Amino acid sequence: MKSLALTSPLNWRDRLAAWHDRLVASADFRRWAGRFPLTRGMARRRARSLFDLAAGFVYSQVLYACVRLDLFTILAEGPQEERTLAHRLGLPADAAAQLLEAAESLGLTKRRNGRWALGQLGAVMVGNAAIESMVTHHAMLYADLTDPVALLRGERGGGKLAAYWPYAGVERPEALGDAEVAPYTALMAASQPMISSEVLDAYDFSKHRCLLDVGGGDGSFLRAVAAAHPALNVILFDLPAVAARAESRFAAAGMADRARTVGGDFHAGILPQGADIISFVRVLHDHDEADVAGMLRAAHAALPPGGTLLVAEPMAETPGAEAMGAAYFGFYLRAMGTGRPRTPRRLCEMLEAAGFRQPRLLPTATPLLTRVLVASA
Repeated sequence: MKSLALTSPLNWRDRLAAWHDRLVASADFRRWAGRFPLTRGMARRRARSLFDLAAGFVYSQVLYACVRLDLFTILAEGPQEERTLAHRLGLPADAAAQLLEAAESLGLTKRRNGRWALGQLGAVMVGNAAIESMVTHHAMLYADLTDPVALLRGERGGGKLAAYWPYAGVERPEALGDAEVAPYTALMAASQPMISSEVLDAYDFSKHRCLLDVGGGDGSFLRAVAAAHPALNVILFDLPAVAARAESRFAAAGMADRARTVGGDFHAGILPQGADIISFVRVLHDHDEADVAGMLRAAHAALPPGGTLLVAEPMAETPGAEAMGAAYFGFYLRAMGTGRPRTPRRLCEMLEAAGFRQPRLLPTATPLLTRVLVASA
């Protein structure tokens, strides 16, 4: 018996799309479109976009080399001669020239009166520990993506990223020690300030008395919120070794009187009580459906009636950043071995299934970095 997909007739939209695809695939049409004045611009943009997809790894490695060699910090001192830069970078003259020219083509550097200076994107990198940390961290992702077909055909995880995020692949994550949690905790702390500012701009915490942050790392997010709202008490819940690191950070920040830490595993289904708002900041997308459903039910049980849940993380199908969700996070989380990018709609469905009411998406300044959902218990 033939399948329905093979026997059902195509509607007019399908036939039109098929005709369009055959046309674009035609070498004769592409040559004509590249010469015809009204289509030349579009043809060239498409060709450039396709080439950028093929060359994207090389572009990322140019950025990686600049970060490893501390080029942006050096150029922040002011424009410099090429031979001076070659010496400071520890590169042969021809290699330094090649790197500087490649970086210029990507907007990272620029020539100014015969000397090299920061480009617009390079200037953004200066002192930006968050982006630099992610650039260097991606070396592990690239190693796991050496054979993407093998990654897709095999079981999730098992590579360098899975080892870097040890809680993703162990039966008892609460048993992890300080040495095992230190690398990823430091990475998350480095990138947290830009996330914290987005969340603080999107949501007013002044109406609350106590915030519980689940999976809060070393407490960077809670310290930022507490600094902006001095009357707010905070609770951090994370693995015991991580919570211990947060406790020392709170003490150093003079917050011991209004901050407490609780060590445990949120997969166990029980969260600390006493908060009227609970936050998951860049946590849910690291976990699979069943785990997220359990965490949301636990959050609902820990909140008083009318309490608030806040979810902040990058989300799939973000307008203008669709590739970030489906391509970047899709492959990153597969290599990590757990989690998936979710759309706001899917997250709202999961919130409602856990008992939350009126989930709504709040605007953020940079949706590519993070989007914010809130809901009532």
